[in-house]
Order: sequence, then structure tokens, then C-alpha cells
Amino acid sequence: MMNILKNIAKFYINGFKNLEKLGIRLWVLILIKLFIIFVILKIFFFPNFLDNKFDNDKDKSKYIFEQIT
Repeated sequence: MMNILKNIAKFYINGFKNLEKLGIRLWVLILIKLFIIFVILKIFFFPNFLDNKFDNDKDKSKYIFEQIT
């Protein structure tokens, strides 16, 4: 099992080492997009509603239970 995982890791490491300029640019673009999606959008469009509205976990769970039912 470990041998298979090592072979898979070597495959990807060698693949990334041998990328040309276009491949590197595309991976940079993908990483920038992922950063924007998961960090920037989370901060501005999905604020932590429960932490702002309630002080403890009991009140949060009570509110969620009431909203679900």
C-alpha cells in the first residue's frame, strides 16, 4: 500500500517539476481563483451570522433547531 502511495506522489512531483511556462501560469491562475473563491468571498458574502447574533453554543443550537423545525 505504501509503495502505491509513494509511486503516486513521485508521479505528481515529477509532473510539477517538468511543467512548462504555460502550465505554471495556468496553475497560478487556478490557485488565485481558489483563493478568491474560498477566502475573499467567504469574508465579504458569508459572514458568521451565529457568532454575531448569539453568545454561547446553547443559544446557537436552539436557534438552528427552531429554524429547521
